[in-house]
Amino acid sequence: MAYAWRWLRSLFFSFQIYLMMFLMAIFFTPLAIWKQEWAFHGIHTWCRYVRWTAGWMLGLKTEVRGQIPTDEVLIASKHQSFLDIIMIVSETPRPKFIMKKQLKWAPILGYYGMRIGCVPVDRGKRGKAISDMVAQVKSGKQTPGQLIIYPQGTRVAPGAMLPYKVGPAVLYTQTGQDCVPSATNVGVFWPRHGVYRKPGLAVVEFLPRIEQGLSKEEFMHTLEEMVESHSNRLMAEAGFQIGQDDAKD
Repeated sequence: MAYAWRWLRSLFFSFQIYLMMFLMAIFFTPLAIWKQEWAFHGIHTWCRYVRWTAGWMLGLKTEVRGQIPTDEVLIASKHQSFLDIIMIVSETPRPKFIMKKQLKWAPILGYYGMRIGCVPVDRGKRGKAISDMVAQVKSGKQTPGQLIIYPQGTRVAPGAMLPYKVGPAVLYTQTGQDCVPSATNVGVFWPRHGVYRKPGLAVVEFLPRIEQGLSKEEFMHTLEEMVESHSNRLMAEAGFQIGQDDAKD
């Protein structure tokens, strides 16, 4: 019974945040067309609204730890669900993403992604995607800010292992930007798929930055070790043990 009630609350929560996305888009889009800064205002407002409603509707509190990067930097983040995106975007002043090319055509999300300077890449052509990604970032045409990339390339369930891709190392070595790793436990509470959300404390933690000077191999080893070890610590803090089933309660 408790699970069914939480599921219904989760369903209503999901419905109302997307309804609010639509309503906010009606208000912010004319302003965002006029001035890019309003696009950032719009996405910050919606992301903070989601975190606020998750807290009192679902008992899902959110906390961002560490020094929030505000300069032009790479953020290489563990990606477990939509919630870690929402939390990072809500706190960074000028976030932008390496995103799937197909998302350009997604209603609302596609327009705002392009308006704030996200970099669309074709994941089906890995070599060309990496070269296009570097060229777009280095072109100087992109909006300065915090470029967010997911080293594993997709959402990863708590406890699952996927290899780290070379994209972050290419950007690190060729753009000359420092990298801020980011760890999280959000997938314990807000899964990759489905409606059900659990109460608890979801955390995104910005870790000490990796400054310039490492080789690609050294960078990738350092990045993976930092992100995985700290994400495992945060998941353990949330009561999740590696290897356990994500059982209903």
